[in-house]
Formats: sequence, C-alpha cells, structure tokens
Amino acid sequence: MSKRKLNTKRIVGKIKETDLQFLALVYTLLTFGLIMVLSASSPSAFTYHNNSFYFFNRQLLWAIIGSALMFAVSMIDYRLYKKHIMKIVIGAMALIIIVLIPGIGQVFNGARRWIKIGPISFQADEFAKIMIIIFLANAISAHPDRIKKMKYVATYFICACVVAGIVILEPHKSCAIVIVMVAAIMLFVGGADIKKILPAGLVIAGVLFIVVMSSEYSRERVFSFLDPFKDIQGDGWQVVQSLYAIGSGGILGVGPGKSRQKYLNIPEPQNDFIFSIIAEELGLFGGLLVMVLFSLLIIRGIKIAFNAPDMFGSLLVVGIMALIAVQVIINIAVVTASMPCTGMPLPFFSYGGTSLAITMGTMGIVLNVARQSRNKSGE
Repeated sequence: MSKRKLNTKRIVGKIKETDLQFLALVYTLLTFGLIMVLSASSPSAFTYHNNSFYFFNRQLLWAIIGSALMFAVSMIDYRLYKKHIMKIVIGAMALIIIVLIPGIGQVFNGARRWIKIGPISFQADEFAKIMIIIFLANAISAHPDRIKKMKYVATYFICACVVAGIVILEPHKSCAIVIVMVAAIMLFVGGADIKKILPAGLVIAGVLFIVVMSSEYSRERVFSFLDPFKDIQGDGWQVVQSLYAIGSGGILGVGPGKSRQKYLNIPEPQNDFIFSIIAEELGLFGGLLVMVLFSLLIIRGIKIAFNAPDMFGSLLVVGIMALIAVQVIINIAVVTASMPCTGMPLPFFSYGGTSLAITMGTMGIVLNVARQSRNKSGE
C-alpha cells in the first residue's frame, strides 16, 4: 500500500474519531463571535486606527492560531497531563508570579496581567485557570476515596484559593472568582459532600467581600451596581449604556450592523460588553440564540465527560465545561446589570487573543477525551 493511501486512511480515521457535533458547535460559536467582533468594533477601530477591520483582522488571526492549537492539542493523549502535572503547575504558577514583577508584567488599565515577549503579549492568569483544572482532576482521580474526607476537600480548595489569591494581586478579581467557582464545581462532581464545600465557600465569599470593600475602586463598582443611574456620567456609564443597547434591541433587534451604542457610547464594545451589542442588533432572539448555543456546547461536553475512559478525563472535561459556563454566566450577568461590573470576557465572542487561543486549546483537550472514548469503545 502506498504512503499516500496510508496517509489518507489515517486522515479519514482521525475524522471519524472526532466528535463532529462538539466541533460544529465550537465553530458555530467562533464564527458568530468573529462576525459580532467585526460589527461591534468597526466604529472604534476606524476612529482610533483608521481601519474598520483592525480588531477583526487581529481576532481572525488569533482564531486561526487557536484552531491550529485546538487540533494540535486534540492529538495529544490527555493522560500525558497526569505524567507532567508538576511541570504544568510550576509553569503556570511561575507565570502568575512573575507577571507581578515590574518590568516583566505589563500594566494595562491599572492591572498588571500581561507578559510581553517581543511583539506577542498574553495574559498569564489564563494559564492559571487551565492549571487548576488539570491539578484538581489529577488530585481527585488519583485517590477517589479521599474526596469523602474533609481534610482533603479543604486542602484541594485551599490550593485553588492560593492561586486565586495571587491572581487578586494583579488585581484580577473576576478571574479569582472563576477559579474558586470552577474548583467548587469540580470538587462537588468529584464526590465531595456539598455540606463540606459550602462552609469553605462561605468563608471564601466573606474574604472576597472584604477584599472588594477594601479597595475604593471596587467599592465604587459595587455601589454603582446597586444604582447605576445614580452616577450615569461616572461609574454607572458603561452599565447604563449596555442597558440602553439591550432595551433598544427589543425582541427582533435593530438589525445586523445597525447598533447605535457601539458608536463610542459603550467603551470598547468588542470586549466584555459585546453581548449588549448582540442584544441590540439581533434582539431577544439573538441573545437567546447565544445562550442556547453555549448550552448545547456544555451539554455535549457533559456527555463526553460521562463517556470518558477514566475519572481523570471525565473531571478534565467537567472542569473545562464549568469554566465556559461560569464565564458566560458572569459576563451576561454583568452586561444585564445583574451583578457588579467586572472584567469577564464572553468565550468565543469577546476580543482578545490570549483568551480565544486558550479557549480553543481547551476545546482540543475535550476533543481528545472524546477521541480516546471512541477508541476504547471501538466505534
């Protein structure tokens, strides 16, 4: 048999092993996200960069990079992460620590979250989210019986809180909240008694409340959330403009590309508040469509977790799906003034290279777990 025929067989085999439903949902969200980045960013891109496609072109480039990363990661046996767990933990911890060092960490909007290497900048804490998922999946699956004991539940939760605490120093409180929430979900799914997680969660919530209230900037955001119209020209501006956008959209929306709020009313509308532009242009149905697509992705991910060859793979997928779910819930809650304003991207939609590439990379992990499941079952 010729090499060409062998290669063709391998390619066909890989396609058959791929969970096409999950992949289709990923690319539906990605394509939808790219279209909305183009629509939301065009006025500010033209104003500040004299190029309406400035943000879209960069996001498209990162989408291509993310796609390559996803397919590369999907070829890596997820069980290798267990063998290299210490390297993963040390690497991610090193990144979130060195980003705090002046001269290495880049300051943007008052936060030191970025590391710049040549022309490339990336957010260090994005790697911390993935690290804590791999760490907990390994810790719980290695000794499933331990999760029934309070001391181990507390140890795992404290480890997650230490990572969250370092991230708060940047400061990036929303990322810290995500890390703690994902950890709690993984511990619960892993078999921990909810009665053992709840007290620790309440303590952490109390600590986070104290941390938030100790910062004047964070306090102002909380008070602004309680009544954003009280300071409409100040801290309440972004949320109020978001509500105007959502209200203007109504049920059917003002039409694709016809948003008025994106014309410099909502600061950086292609970022964390892109959902308000979706709701304005596509209306209630557009907003619901986004939520349905995310729900379908998460449901498909849960199915993959159920069929995973082992507990490690199952928890790995649960953690990744929990990460997507928590970020979506917080983003939409902020945009609709259901919780205090905090920087939380909407996966696949919000402009940002690091976030998109890492999200696509995690989708590759899920695809690999699905592939290993199919190989094991002989499908």
